[in-house]
Amino acid sequence: MPETMTRTVPPLSILTEEETQLAEQVHQFAVETLGPKSMEMDRANKLDPEILKKFFELDLMGIEIPEEYGGLGLNFGMSIAVIEALARVDAACAVVVDVQNTLVNNAILRWASDDIKKRYFPLLAKKKVGSYCLSEAGSGSDAFALATTATKKGDRWVLNGGKLWITNGLEAEILLVFANVDKSKGYKGITAFIIEDGWKGFTKGKKEDKLGIRASSTLALAFEDLEVPEENVVGKVGEGYKIAIETLNEGRIGIGAQMIGIGRAALDYAAQYTKQRVQFGKPISEFQAIQHELARMDMELECARLAVYNAARLKEAGMPFLREAAIAKLKASETAEMCTSRGLELLGGYGYVKEYPLEKMYRDAKIGKIYEGTSFMQLNTIAKEVLRRN
Repeated sequence: MPETMTRTVPPLSILTEEETQLAEQVHQFAVETLGPKSMEMDRANKLDPEILKKFFELDLMGIEIPEEYGGLGLNFGMSIAVIEALARVDAACAVVVDVQNTLVNNAILRWASDDIKKRYFPLLAKKKVGSYCLSEAGSGSDAFALATTATKKGDRWVLNGGKLWITNGLEAEILLVFANVDKSKGYKGITAFIIEDGWKGFTKGKKEDKLGIRASSTLALAFEDLEVPEENVVGKVGEGYKIAIETLNEGRIGIGAQMIGIGRAALDYAAQYTKQRVQFGKPISEFQAIQHELARMDMELECARLAVYNAARLKEAGMPFLREAAIAKLKASETAEMCTSRGLELLGGYGYVKEYPLEKMYRDAKIGKIYEGTSFMQLNTIAKEVLRRN
């Protein structure tokens, strides 16, 4: 019998009633605070700095950071619920919180020394944005073909190279950077470092002008003889590949949450519109063809949401979730693209103009099939697990 059928797992709900209420409060905050600014931030290609301040004030940037360091001390499932709640209103804002929690904070929580936690967690919880820096010009899906190097120099490491497609790059002041200390060892030479904005030898490049999630900054970074203290190594030297793999697996669940948030918003808006739009003497919601479109959107969205929260509960239970995280991201990103596309079509010509939100949702959804592992890579991961257990 396949091992996935024999697992004992906790109940499907991974949130307490109090945590569920907190997620709904975050959504209400998003409606009131992000909603009025969402379209303008998209046009301006920039995140409103006041929103970042609000995120810190509400402790949304340190959900899993222990209370002793100023965080909420909650679990991974809560991070996923918050990301979904924000993405129902603005996907770009959701990914800012997503990267901070599921990638940067998560990696530090699991791998960093107590000294690093004491120095950086209070900052990440209350006032500084973090960024996860792995991708390069020659290492996208082939994540470990890193050209960035780190050379030992006394009690410091000297970094040279660059990164591409770095989310939160513009706002980030604390960055988790992956570099290779010994290329002869291949991926086993990869090591993780924490660097700070403003250090000599570190520069930020131009902000990318993207199709969607435009308020979220995406930058290129450059390192030229950047000296990093030895105590800023995260985990052990040569352990960076393990940190990257395991952190990205969890990050993919976060992207899944972002995508189901977008899909849910598209369905809700389209359904409301069909009840108001009158053709042939009645609301178009009364036509069976329209009802079937909404039903399929709802069905696919429910399946995607179950996949995302299933992966999250396995992670919380300390059980294997590699396959489930890949399924969650793949299914959720495909569903978001489908829901936004069909929702846009249900609005007809109105869906195609920027005055209505479906156009933005459609653009925002596309990135889900690309970042933190393309759909092709998720399919590879799922297939390997199928073949391994059979």
